[in-house]
Amino acid sequence: MRRSARCFLLLLAALFPVVAVQPAMAAGAITAGEWSLYKEKFLDPAGRIVDNANGNISHSEGQGYGLLLAYLADNRGDFDRIWAFTRTEMLVRDDGLAAWKWDPGTAPHVTDTNNATDGDLLIAYGLALAGSAWHRPDLTGSAINIATALADGGLETVGDLVLLKPGNSGFGAGDRADGPVVNPSYWVFEALPVMAELVPDGPWRELADNGKALLVRSMKIGPSNLPPDWVSLKAKPRPADGFPQEFSYNAVRIPLYLVRSGSRDRALLEPFLAQMPDPDGRVRIVDIATGQTRELLADNGYRIIPALVSCVLDGSRLGAELQAFTPTEYYPSTLQLLALSYVRRHHRECL
Repeated sequence: MRRSARCFLLLLAALFPVVAVQPAMAAGAITAGEWSLYKEKFLDPAGRIVDNANGNISHSEGQGYGLLLAYLADNRGDFDRIWAFTRTEMLVRDDGLAAWKWDPGTAPHVTDTNNATDGDLLIAYGLALAGSAWHRPDLTGSAINIATALADGGLETVGDLVLLKPGNSGFGAGDRADGPVVNPSYWVFEALPVMAELVPDGPWRELADNGKALLVRSMKIGPSNLPPDWVSLKAKPRPADGFPQEFSYNAVRIPLYLVRSGSRDRALLEPFLAQMPDPDGRVRIVDIATGQTRELLADNGYRIIPALVSCVLDGSRLGAELQAFTPTEYYPSTLQLLALSYVRRHHRECL
């Protein structure tokens, strides 16, 4: 984006909130008690979200989730703490995007400055929502900066497709023998219309459409109709080299993102409902080549995702155990709160 256009957008942000908060994303969808439990377990006093199942590191994804959850809990003080840490400790790149990993056990704490575009999307999204709802042009301006940097460097056009690179380095057509490589779960679909408001000349609509088309193609790779976490697009979509060839921890959040974006597309959602859970509702980690189960995830934060899809498609009620929040590990606890906050705003008949 030209400097003059960027300065003009920043001026607008200083004068007016630029993001219209949708009711499904409104603050207050997470209770004060739930947020208190979450932050007691995962929010460090310095403002970093701690991944307690991954060596207690922090990452841009977690910081973005933390901003979004603090906004949904309407806790402005904690939001500012998370943003202050993110801004000072992780926005260390010269392009306006966040380094993906902050490790308390290393010096310096950031040893790999590559970014993760899902984290960048989540950070910009949380800032934009809070900036609009709380009349904070400083947050809106920061969201514009990150969205602009994503549009400038986080996307790749291959033929007619606009793709979201998992990181600015290492995944493109020129970076790997099987490149470009994408991660379908990095498409935070609910955030893309907000990015379009922040940076109207970015290809956000094309990115969203291409992400859903890619998802349909990726579901056809193996017999389970579930997409792998990492996909090579060098030719016909296939599992990317050097990654476990599984529907796994990354991809389990895809239906959550689809539902939170307002999708009711049965062609996209029904394979997750049919293939993700076992008969007891546990979520399967699936071998792409065989369709066989490699592992079962019993945490309510995973189990709530196919239950949410069933709610949206068929009106099924969420079980009482899925509605009760007791934090366990960072990732499933985060997914559970995102699911609960959405169903409370949009599908109360399922409660």
